[in-house]
Amino acid sequence: MTGRNNPPSRPHPSAGLALLVALVACGGGGGGSRTTPAPPAPPTPGPGAWTLVFADEFDAPGSPDPGRWTYDLGYVANNEAQYYTSRTENVRVEDGALVIEARREPWAGYEYTSGRVKTQGIVEFLYGRAEVRAKLPTGRGTWPAIWMLGANIDQVGWPACGEIDVMENVGFDPRTVVASVHTAAYNHAQGTQRSATTRLASPAPWEDFHVYAMEWYPDRIDVFVDGRKYFTFRNEGTGSPTWPFDRSHFLILNLAIGGTWGGQQGIDDSPFPHRMLVDYVRVFEARQVLPTTVVHTAN
Repeated sequence: MTGRNNPPSRPHPSAGLALLVALVACGGGGGGSRTTPAPPAPPTPGPGAWTLVFADEFDAPGSPDPGRWTYDLGYVANNEAQYYTSRTENVRVEDGALVIEARREPWAGYEYTSGRVKTQGIVEFLYGRAEVRAKLPTGRGTWPAIWMLGANIDQVGWPACGEIDVMENVGFDPRTVVASVHTAAYNHAQGTQRSATTRLASPAPWEDFHVYAMEWYPDRIDVFVDGRKYFTFRNEGTGSPTWPFDRSHFLILNLAIGGTWGGQQGIDDSPFPHRMLVDYVRVFEARQVLPTTVVHTAN
């Protein structure tokens, strides 16, 4: 969706699989360039090989679990039109789903409010499979996203921290979902981002839930929708400018309104409020590939 914390606006250990779950901020190290050979491809886990290590099924009504989620608040980036809040009007668990609701209402000088939740400083991941079952809003001006940013963003900034966009969608092209990665070498500010699109004909993204998933290995990142892979980004072995994905990342779920991509064809005010519904978030590791989980917890 574009690295936050004031990034540029955009127009639109072995060769196995390890997962890092950090229950405190990892504070990842520097982003200096280093050249290493691309790792050999690990075996792709077969059916039943994945082990669940993190999940939120959104079963408890009210605010999201503070042991899993925190918020971005206010204006963040991309010339978006909304003001993010932590109010239950904008972010809540209801009827077994996380609801992120964008509302047309005056708030802190903005015309719209919405929600953006993240696992930053609570749970951060390195490698594994992340999947989110979600139902998207539709309407000109909406911009929902499921994505990840490098946990060292405060140290190295965006795009050096890395960004993995598991799913983006804009309301003026509502059947199309987009997967992307952004790095120091490949990013929208330079027009070099790596991405792919796929269209969901029936059911449409706003008509029913779909499973948006990402598998992250030392040698590649694969992105899927409903089990169908449509994007792969490979580690070139040329160092962190092209592959900052050997460090932990945190997960973000948000619904933006307008902005440099979502607002390219304006905002239709008639369909508000808009809701992004998330049935579950699940993260897995493949123990048969590399039977190691590193857990960091607060003392």
